[in-house]
Amino acid sequence: MAAEQSETERLVEHEVRVAASPDTVFDFFTDPAKMVQWMGTEATLDPRPGGVCRISPSGQAIMLGEFVEVERPRRIVFTWGWETALLRTPPQSTLVEVSLTPDGEDTVVRLAHRRLKPETVALHRAGWHHYLARLALAASGNDPGHDSWRDLPLDPERLSAAGFLP
Repeated sequence: MAAEQSETERLVEHEVRVAASPDTVFDFFTDPAKMVQWMGTEATLDPRPGGVCRISPSGQAIMLGEFVEVERPRRIVFTWGWETALLRTPPQSTLVEVSLTPDGEDTVVRLAHRRLKPETVALHRAGWHHYLARLALAASGNDPGHDSWRDLPLDPERLSAAGFLP
């Protein structure tokens, strides 16, 4: 499923095949109601260059970014960071590029998350691996089920001890 770079390159790349058209998959990145089917408990999305991209993936922290490019149905680029000092990734400090390529009746989704600090690569890699698997299910018309990451406690003391909080 994934083709990742080394952690020193500050880049996470994933690829997933979705049994749906690019138009359908595109909506799962731009429609708040569809976004929360695979990632999040709430989302505010204004899919146009300069528009807000705000998602609470697990209901415990808020990702705040901005759409940079929106080319329906083949490409979406947005900035990514956390409203709080979570994971040493401030709001809009990293860049997520998503390309949607038709392949027969399916879509190949390629995601590149750039400008990550080396110490945050592993966590972002795990996050995208988790959520893109859920996207593949949801966009294919299947229920991805309860998101087990919503049950993980966000423990500031443990995150700070591990170096993910200032």
